[in-house]
Amino acid sequence: MDPQQEKAQQTPHVVIVGGGFAGLYAARELAGAPVRITLVDRRNHHLFQPLLYQVATAALSPADIAEPIRHVLSRQRNVRTLLAEAAAVEPAQRRLRLADGYALDYDFLVVAAGATHSYFGHDEWARFAPGLKTLEDALEIRRRVLTAFERAEADPDRQRREALLTFVVVGGGPTGVELAGALAEIARFTVPRDFRTVSTERARVILIEGSERVLPALPASLSAAAQRDLERLGVQVWTGKRVTGIDPRGVQVGEERVAARTVLWAAGVAGAPLARTLGVPLDPAGRVPVSPDLTVPGHEEIYVVGDLALARDKHGSAIPGVAPAAIQQGRHAGRNLLATLRGRPRAPFVYFDKGVMATVGRGRAVAGFWRIRISGYLAWLAWLFIHIWFLIDFRNRASVLFQWFWHYLTFKRGARLILETPEEIRFRAVAGVAPPDVDAWPPNESDAERPRD
Repeated sequence: MDPQQEKAQQTPHVVIVGGGFAGLYAARELAGAPVRITLVDRRNHHLFQPLLYQVATAALSPADIAEPIRHVLSRQRNVRTLLAEAAAVEPAQRRLRLADGYALDYDFLVVAAGATHSYFGHDEWARFAPGLKTLEDALEIRRRVLTAFERAEADPDRQRREALLTFVVVGGGPTGVELAGALAEIARFTVPRDFRTVSTERARVILIEGSERVLPALPASLSAAAQRDLERLGVQVWTGKRVTGIDPRGVQVGEERVAARTVLWAAGVAGAPLARTLGVPLDPAGRVPVSPDLTVPGHEEIYVVGDLALARDKHGSAIPGVAPAAIQQGRHAGRNLLATLRGRPRAPFVYFDKGVMATVGRGRAVAGFWRIRISGYLAWLAWLFIHIWFLIDFRNRASVLFQWFWHYLTFKRGARLILETPEEIRFRAVAGVAPPDVDAWPPNESDAERPRD
């Protein structure tokens, strides 16, 4: 081994799992530090999740809100990135196992693997009600929404058309509110002139929230303002109700049945499965209870940050899984790691709450910053500025700003492309025809008469 390689081997090795906000900002905090960093992610891009719903509703294209991780960190010479999936952590050996069979030995580990969908024990609902966490999720939702309009245009049966033009969003948090508002805008302002047979303005958008109000993390006055804006757009807001069943034909809400071909899930999240391999107790949502300095109890070399961490603020409340919290935790983990290398004590994490905001539609939003509460157009401008500011790359900022300006003037959504799924492509290659879409067209007595694609 030459001297340069030997020196590199003696340099502390920091492995970061996840290229989201927490992982990326942890890596950036270590820029110029005397460490070797390996960032592992099963996707090659950093995703700006707060705008993911705009890809799902055809307002933006995937490249507008994503940037290759290698490009983001290209100037940071002490980082290498690996396109791989983390399978398990072996804390005793200080080793991270990858799904491809390889392993990485580490001196310090930063776990920022994020969260996935939680269907509260009903994982069978996932097939009928996709959630929104990845670009793949967003493109699948976009496909289902746009396909519903297309098939309603072709179907002569009134009941099936009504089911196709019924959209149910489960969960009244920011993602659910934003999805419901965008769906109502699409139906009422974006596509009506494009269809000849169906009146898309009559589409039914239902937002279902189990608690007594939407956006429960916001003050009651802002929740009420958001609900009023949704209802002005034509969204039916059902609060205090819980979904008890989802199938290809629709949704069961207690004793009430809603026939709907498009159901979207925004009701719950669970920690990434990697957390189960850390050997520590998890909370009911699969998150890792961390020490005040964001390390795993009993393992001072392992940090858990972002959506996967159950960290608490000075009042003892759980810190929410939002982008500002993930950014702050990532930075803090990097600083504590540097303190350890320099022989200094680690500092406890102090969360600076930057508030919660959600856009309800064109020119409508609600926002709560500390004691400041705003709604309407001013909140929408604040939402727009903050989201543009936090986009990673200047090219993304310019593209998104132009798209928003064009959409604001014309109501047009420029990404209304329906892409076939891999299953459809394989089926067509073998059979020469499109596969039956059982989610959109459950078999019934009158299916023999319906038009085929």
